[in-house]
Amino acid sequence: MKKTGAKALFAAAALLAFADGGFACENCPDDEPAAAISLSGGGVAHRYSRLLFGSFIEHFDTVVYGGIYDPASPLSDEDGFRRDVIDALRDAKCSIVRWPGGCFSQAYHWKNGIGPKREPAWDMAWRCEDPNTFGTDEYVKWCRKVGCEPYICTNAGTGTGEEMGEWVQYCNLADAGWGRRRAANGHREPYAVRYWNIGNENGGGHEIARRSAEEWGPLVRESAKMMRAADSSIFIVGAGSPKTEAWNRSLLSTAGHLIDMISVHSYPDKLLQVDNPSPYLKCMMFTDRPEKLIANVSRMLDESGCGGGKVGIAIDEWNLRSWHHPGFGKFGRGEAMDVAARRRNDRAATYTMADAIYAAAFLNACVRHGDVVKMACFAPVVNSRGAIFVHPGGIVKRTTYHVFWMYANLMETNVLPVTLKCGELSDGIKSVPVLDAVLTASGDSRRRVLMAVNKSPDEAVALDVSALCPVGTDFLPATILSGDSPDAYNDVGSENRVVPQKVRLAVADGKTTLPPHSVAAIVLADNP
Repeated sequence: MKKTGAKALFAAAALLAFADGGFACENCPDDEPAAAISLSGGGVAHRYSRLLFGSFIEHFDTVVYGGIYDPASPLSDEDGFRRDVIDALRDAKCSIVRWPGGCFSQAYHWKNGIGPKREPAWDMAWRCEDPNTFGTDEYVKWCRKVGCEPYICTNAGTGTGEEMGEWVQYCNLADAGWGRRRAANGHREPYAVRYWNIGNENGGGHEIARRSAEEWGPLVRESAKMMRAADSSIFIVGAGSPKTEAWNRSLLSTAGHLIDMISVHSYPDKLLQVDNPSPYLKCMMFTDRPEKLIANVSRMLDESGCGGGKVGIAIDEWNLRSWHHPGFGKFGRGEAMDVAARRRNDRAATYTMADAIYAAAFLNACVRHGDVVKMACFAPVVNSRGAIFVHPGGIVKRTTYHVFWMYANLMETNVLPVTLKCGELSDGIKSVPVLDAVLTASGDSRRRVLMAVNKSPDEAVALDVSALCPVGTDFLPATILSGDSPDAYNDVGSENRVVPQKVRLAVADGKTTLPPHSVAAIVLADNP
């Protein structure tokens, strides 16, 4: 196989198998034939959740104020919500949005953000003042306009289980408890908020009111009891850890019978203190992380007796790149937070085809394991590291936005297990499969759509799809997201440099070609 430079080498393929028979990249012969994809023998199709196409908003910099909510903007509606943002999220079929954080939630008292009289509050997480003008009522109204499910993260830091239960009352009771206060505030009908999150990264030293593993399980158990006392039908997600065994054991052994999902977060490109985004090829080496994360948490669920569908996984914060906020989590003497540096998160040039490819690989992993991964929330929805950049004159849909649009709009509803044989991509230190793919099908399995990702920065890859197409197929309709460079990005004034394109992929002898650094939704010929 042709080399791609000193650091971009296609190594000989090595065995890489994923759980449940959903996807496998097997040893390729030395003569490097076309990559090949076929249905896995004995695999069982499953239906994935639309909640995998979710997002996240936090009271951080301009995500809320000046992002989704800007009453002074001529582009906002009568409620102060940016219409262009709402339209874009509706087009991408954003399914669920988590709020109000994040770290912000762990010192947020929801009662300060309701009613006509609101006082600004000091945000201990981000060390600035929040005006409290965007609260529960505004959030739920915004979700209804977007068409997404609200997903509220409760205060398990400085808050109490009773406060969490009262929040459920406010949202879901008709004419009792705190539901009366909601009605008095002008919202007579209950909000029927179905999804609730207890806590956010509460085992980390960066969090306000950090909890120990021994404290965590009982806190979630008692809080869940008070929340279910207000509405027994809600779905509760307990904050877990992607790696810490003791933390998850405490949560699952003590409160596993009262929660529906365990949440974990993932940001492989760590930019917290130093904003030095990894280049394209290094980002590609992160694309196996989602599979490993899911496998590890699934193992912990099984070992705790909460596997087999009893408790699902919610990856309710994820992105390729972590948010940049130097000084965050440092509470020693004289250690200040550089608030102004947060604006570096908005630099358009950061969000290239690397981010799009990683996002597609992440979604593929979640869809592939949709029997256990029930929710995923990209963080955040706008500005900072968001999929949409909001500015006074409009919006820019970053490369990641278009990936979400493609997956939410073009995939079919069920997942068929496949075997993918391909070569590897290497940065000289690590290697990953150069291709990633999931095969989705309609309920009757007649219409099938292949979501395929070519991670190579500059090499097209031939893909043998003969096992999936009728003999004689000479082209396949497809929608492809790529760019004139692996570092291509969208910006103000060049909003459409990277956008999905409808194409007809030529097929010869059962083989077609995927462009470099591309995400493709390929419509396979209908089964007879």
